[in-house]
Amino acid sequence: MNRRTLLVPVLALLPALAPGGSAASPAAGKQTAIEVRTVKAPDGLDLRYEAAGSGEPALVFVHGWSCDRSYWRAQMDHFAPSHRVVAIDLGGHGESGLGREDWSMTAFAGDVRAVVEALDLRRVVLIGHSMGGPVIVEAARLMPDRVAAVVPVDFFNDVDAPMSDEELERRVAPMRADFRTVTDGMVRSFFPPDADPTLVERVATDMSAAPPEVAIPALQHTFRYDQGAGLAAVGAPVRLINADFWPTDLAAAREHKPDLGLAVMPAVGHFVMMEEPEEFNRLLERAVDELTGGP
Repeated sequence: MNRRTLLVPVLALLPALAPGGSAASPAAGKQTAIEVRTVKAPDGLDLRYEAAGSGEPALVFVHGWSCDRSYWRAQMDHFAPSHRVVAIDLGGHGESGLGREDWSMTAFAGDVRAVVEALDLRRVVLIGHSMGGPVIVEAARLMPDRVAAVVPVDFFNDVDAPMSDEELERRVAPMRADFRTVTDGMVRSFFPPDADPTLVERVATDMSAAPPEVAIPALQHTFRYDQGAGLAAVGAPVRLINADFWPTDLAAAREHKPDLGLAVMPAVGHFVMMEEPEEFNRLLERAVDELTGGP
């Protein structure tokens, strides 16, 4: 079974489609036409993505570790009336292909660039949740002429706290032994005690069903990523939208990216765009307008 089918309540909004198909997705009483397509990654891997709406800047949504494009459903529906919106399944995730040897942030960034170039998007805002944060930072470095702004979501909380190889191995070793059980427990810990139990169950079940041969090396690359160097290399403006679940050391981040901005969402866990979609959409809309010269 494809693990995307586990997200039944979310995917009920988007019927299964063949490549190049489309579907109507309800948003505020309107029907949003969703196009689902496939493009080749630089290494030949099949990448699945969906697109809707029109208007610049285009908003490109990149999911986190062991997630997929459906996690952005509420944002696709909200922003499609005013922007071209795109949600990507990174290589090894969702409906995109497996078989890659390199699951690094740079390889995932190449996936993002492949989709942006296939759609010929000239001015984009990249939005990336969790692992998607460093992915979009690297993607911005690959195509600086196209990226107007970068919005990492619940990442770059503590850019100067690298994980030692010993600590990384301590975290990863149990996953090698029992990936599903360890991941399920870890994901549940990313939510506050009063989180919607249906959402917690859905996300934990989905992420723990990810292929370990992709998930474990991708997690290792995420923990090894040099966050400060990545932020320092981005020319476009950056705005973090983080939860207060883990504190964000803004001063440390600004040592590397002095103009970096931060919006904090209270009383939510790691999956801010799913836990409080209306508030997240408001903050994202404000970030897009302020960073790209909108109203």
